[in-house]
Amino acid sequence: MPQLDTSTWLLTITLMILSLFCIYQSKMINQTMTSIPPQDKKHIQPTAQLPWETKWTKIYLPHSSPLQS
Repeated sequence: MPQLDTSTWLLTITLMILSLFCIYQSKMINQTMTSIPPQDKKHIQPTAQLPWETKWTKIYLPHSSPLQS
């Protein structure tokens, strides 16, 4: 049974990636990129306060609690 010759695979894969990159670049050079205008931030402001914003909270880790004697 004959062996598969893989000596040219590196060159083939490299040239394929290079040619795909060139094709992609040639297609993208004709595209125009339009910028999206920034949205007005006036309508994003929340009017009601959330319950956790009105009180002070702290999370205590189990190893940071004082020792029990």
